[in-house]
Amino acid sequence: MAFAPLICVVDFHHARGPEVERWFGVEEGSADPSVENDWVNLPFMALSDGAHASTEDYSYFTLRRAETPKHPASSLFGISCTRQLDASKLIDRPAEVTRSTVQKAVVVVSDSPQYFGAIKAQLGVVTAAWFAQRDFTDVEILQRFSESLPTLLKNQEGEPDHYFGISLREMIHEFKWQTLVLFKCALLQPKMLFFGSHCERLCMMQFALISLIPGLIRHLQDSADPKFNSCETELVMPTSLKTSQRSSLLTYMGLPLQLFGRGSLFGPYTPLQQLDVLADQDTKSYIVGSTNSLLLQQRDRYSDILINLDEHTVNITSSSLQHALTLSTPDRRWIDFLTQTVHDTWDESNPSRPKDHGYAGSEEFIRMQFEEYLLAMLSAVKFKAYQEKNKDKERIITEHEGDPAGEFSNNYIHAWMQTENFRIWNKFTDSHLFDIVEPKHPCSGGLSIEDVQRRLAQ
Repeated sequence: MAFAPLICVVDFHHARGPEVERWFGVEEGSADPSVENDWVNLPFMALSDGAHASTEDYSYFTLRRAETPKHPASSLFGISCTRQLDASKLIDRPAEVTRSTVQKAVVVVSDSPQYFGAIKAQLGVVTAAWFAQRDFTDVEILQRFSESLPTLLKNQEGEPDHYFGISLREMIHEFKWQTLVLFKCALLQPKMLFFGSHCERLCMMQFALISLIPGLIRHLQDSADPKFNSCETELVMPTSLKTSQRSSLLTYMGLPLQLFGRGSLFGPYTPLQQLDVLADQDTKSYIVGSTNSLLLQQRDRYSDILINLDEHTVNITSSSLQHALTLSTPDRRWIDFLTQTVHDTWDESNPSRPKDHGYAGSEEFIRMQFEEYLLAMLSAVKFKAYQEKNKDKERIITEHEGDPAGEFSNNYIHAWMQTENFRIWNKFTDSHLFDIVEPKHPCSGGLSIEDVQRRLAQ
């Protein structure tokens, strides 16, 4: 059963803190969605810590949709736009407004984050217009927005993936070679904690990261609760392949990898009220974001890797993870080339596009590079398994030499083979994927004089 998008207003009450004020899009006579789904943390997710420091901020979060006789429990996705208004500017100031500013968030709850780019554009305009009225009792504009949402989402269907999130160019420009460390780290499913004082940027960085795994943004139905595991139960082994069709190839190769299944959680903005879920023994891995510096003081407890966006640092607290994430020579060559391409085409006035408007260094270019890297790695791992299985037989005749998986770092491959997403991927993919995609690192080979010179130049 499709989920009709909902809208709510969250208000910051001077005595009671953040609370849901009202809902739009709920059928008459039906229960309050917050109560029905036990969304006690929704107000804290919508009004992020530190949102009062900026004129406008956005928060992105995941919610658990409770099971009903008509549909199983699943994940929902929220996006909120927070603004504030000087209380003295209100046309009719209610008695309960005792602070000098009024802070509210308008929230959209949808069943997929895929169209958040389109929703955000409208949400920002609507929230600004509602605040400009200086009268919060007049909600006609929100009512109209609620009525137009299903059409907006319908018009987006069938469109190619419009990735939202920080541009990959900005990500590589900021994190350079560590972008590959973060990408490989996500596949190992550790406890990844992002910290930053700007909530929207914090969330966007995480969405950009997971968008590097083809198709994952459309398959996040298990991401809101570590108990969910519907993806695996519904998976079937692909039996046919059209190599000329990119989507067919990606599916056949077992993508998207299921980073969020049983024991995992995705919470782009995770308030302190949710810490108990992070600390729960059944929560084995997550990618979450926080704007509260309290978490920095307890980073050893809540993270294996901490990405601090304010200081542009990546701090790996787990030694085994650090060991696994040391990049191989071909890895360094590959990411150095990407970083250099972004650097050479960087345009300060428009970071998301190459200054020459060419393909090299564009978003699509970066995406294709990561896709090629990932497919080569998956293929090399299948080849490694095939070799090990047949090692006692007479020398296997294949055109592939040596152990191509080692070029992605043996420690890394070993660590990845212990993960849940590897187990699921391996179970539902053909053992001869290396016949489809060559099992070879895109930058395979030993260290050359050019590599040394490029390192020195950097």
